Amino acid sequence: MKVLEEGRGTLLGWMDPDEARRWMAEKKSRGLEDKRMPLREAVERFTRDGDYFALGGFGHIRFSMAAIYEMIRQGRRHLAMAAKTAVHDIDVLVASGVVDQVECAYSFGHELRGLSPAGRRAVEGGRVKVVAEISNAGFQWRFKAAAMGLPFMPARVMLGTDTLKLSSAKVVEDPFTGKPICLLPACYPDFAFIHVHRCDRYGNAQIDGITIEDSDLARAAKRLILTTEKVVPEEEIRRQPDRTVIPHFLVDAVCEVPYGSHPGNMPGLYYSDEEHMAEWLTLSRTDEGVEEYLERYVLSVEDFSEYIELVGGEEKMAYLRHLEALEAPLRAPWARRG
Repeated sequence: MKVLEEGRGTLLGWMDPDEARRWMAEKKSRGLEDKRMPLREAVERFTRDGDYFALGGFGHIRFSMAAIYEMIRQGRRHLAMAAKTAVHDIDVLVASGVVDQVECAYSFGHELRGLSPAGRRAVEGGRVKVVAEISNAGFQWRFKAAAMGLPFMPARVMLGTDTLKLSSAKVVEDPFTGKPICLLPACYPDFAFIHVHRCDRYGNAQIDGITIEDSDLARAAKRLILTTEKVVPEEEIRRQPDRTVIPHFLVDAVCEVPYGSHPGNMPGLYYSDEEHMAEWLTLSRTDEGVEEYLERYVLSVEDFSEYIELVGGEEKMAYLRHLEALEAPLRAPWARRG
């Protein structure tokens, strides 16, 4: 196969699919095992300094903020992040010194809320390096290639763009048509956190609403830690098996963390906490403000439940549930369940 062009971005997360298959077979159990554990233990066991990782969800929706805070508390360093559509999550991780390399599809902005002062300051000052760029679809298909056990996924995205030049993709001559085709390398993150609506003790997980690429990410990640709004009996999962997006044999840990996406949005359950994100965006304009925020909400608390009490407790979450309920008539039936 003739290579026509190669991106100059750093290749992160790739491994030979056969080696990946052997690794998964040796390290993953396919049996029904109780995988419940405290989030602190899951972070200690399954994340390491220098790892390349990804988070589930999309933008400010259904990301695992609880996992992010726990990595900060445990002092993780020199992590590289698959920033597929990373906003508040990567901003806090970069500002706290956890992440210093980024493979970027969309980062350093809070969408309609404005840009990310802390993240942009870190990149411009050299504390964080964007080592590769890619499109959102490109990330999706890097995970899909890994999930399928393929070394790459052929696609037409990014052809003729500067994004391709800054990526780790290659352009080859299609042996069927003779035309250029982009090859996106498979991506096997060292670990991933995915926040879900419910799962059983084994890790069979269900997500309400759009799943984004989390099905493929769950199959690509070498280690998968689920944070969940609630652990439910396996009988509840089995009543609607078609809704199980992530099967148990992909999962390494199940961590029950109610409101674990706060201040993000959890579809059908609670709305994003705009006041809290505004507080972060205000404080993070300076390094001193970042330190103030982290000390107040992360380093001085024992766990995520204590953080929730700090931001307003059940009263605030009831308000966010009310706001989410107001949006329900505009959404699919799953969001209107009582």
